Amino acid sequence: MPSSFYLKGRRNLMRRTGRLRNTLNHMEFVLWGIPLLLVLLASVLIASTQRQVDYADWSQHLIIAFLGICFANVLAQISIERIRPFLMFLYSLSIGSLVAVQLIGTTALGAQRWLSIAGLNVQPSEFAKLIVIIVLAAVLDGYQIRKPINLLKPLSVILLPWLLVFFQPDLGTSLVFGAVLLTMLYWSGMPFEWLLLVLSAIVTAVLAGLLPWVLFVWIPLMGVLAYRSLPKRNFAAAFTMILQAVIAWVTPWLWLYGLKDYQRDRLVLFLDPTKDPLGGGYHLLQSTVGIGSGQLFGTGLLQGQLTKLRFIPEQHTDFIFSALGEETGFLGTMLVITGFFFLLLRLLTVAREARTDFESLVVVGVLAMLVFQVMVNIFMTIGLGPVTGIPLPFMSYGRTALLVNFVALGLCMSVARRGYTASRSW
Repeated sequence: MPSSFYLKGRRNLMRRTGRLRNTLNHMEFVLWGIPLLLVLLASVLIASTQRQVDYADWSQHLIIAFLGICFANVLAQISIERIRPFLMFLYSLSIGSLVAVQLIGTTALGAQRWLSIAGLNVQPSEFAKLIVIIVLAAVLDGYQIRKPINLLKPLSVILLPWLLVFFQPDLGTSLVFGAVLLTMLYWSGMPFEWLLLVLSAIVTAVLAGLLPWVLFVWIPLMGVLAYRSLPKRNFAAAFTMILQAVIAWVTPWLWLYGLKDYQRDRLVLFLDPTKDPLGGGYHLLQSTVGIGSGQLFGTGLLQGQLTKLRFIPEQHTDFIFSALGEETGFLGTMLVITGFFFLLLRLLTVAREARTDFESLVVVGVLAMLVFQVMVNIFMTIGLGPVTGIPLPFMSYGRTALLVNFVALGLCMSVARRGYTASRSW
């Protein structure tokens, strides 16, 4: 059965939950208006975080947004199918730039992630995310996922850039690659049970460190799931349990030798940041205090005292949401979250109504990238997740990330302009 059958089935399933479809069709101000409002708000918050310094990144934030809008408008006018002949070149260029980072990259905050080009620091991993999405979409277009071996081809696309990013080290961006891959595989027809089996590896690793005795129940349970959902049932069940056991055995070694000290601190201190209040837990404690001090209505833009006194390091980048919470309060944060919700809902509608599988997969990849980044960043700043260094789309200061986000929206706009009309249904 062709992959497009499964893809259309996914769209039909999402259509049942998309009751706002008629309302949102042709309202492309959602794709443009919400990001622009987020950028404008972020520029004020960035200015607020830098009131006591001589430089002002808020103006650069606006300039890069303007350039991103220009690029996005150009992309919106052409079909993204025209990009396909250049995918191998773009993929090779992306891999080459990631290798260059390892050799001659610029180091900051303990990580080597940037290339200095004409006096500007460019982060190739941000471009790599978008290029991998497009290449994966091309690979999965019409591709049939019937057996586990069929996963090797898409995995081979993402493996090398993922490794290069992980060893920069950039744990946050490497996690984005994984979220994008799994979402696009599911959208292209991979059974949901397979998705659970893949994600179970993360659960196994966590249990190995926190509750190892639970593994005696968890590993056989995954074996049963593999037996019921994979071909060659007996072999699949046995292989799954062996693989889960290996993951449980290797996890402690990877924890000690595969991660740097600050990365280990980030992954566990969110559970109790008071264990190291002046070290690894400092960001989380100050962020939650800042958000809580905003209460319902906030202190007012440019009026946040914790923001003014710069209690939160790197607040204009990864922790911009804490400045939002302090200066606009609970209502302001909920408005921003609602804005993200409608933006992501619109992207889901665009993906469902795309004319081709390739276009639909590209939009879903962009959607997965944005959803994951929004959720992880907000959870991080409110103390519900570890500090991973993932920026908040359109709001965190970061020239490369902001430019890539607008280019991604331009691709989605191109798909939306050529999608099905509101009167046509699947």
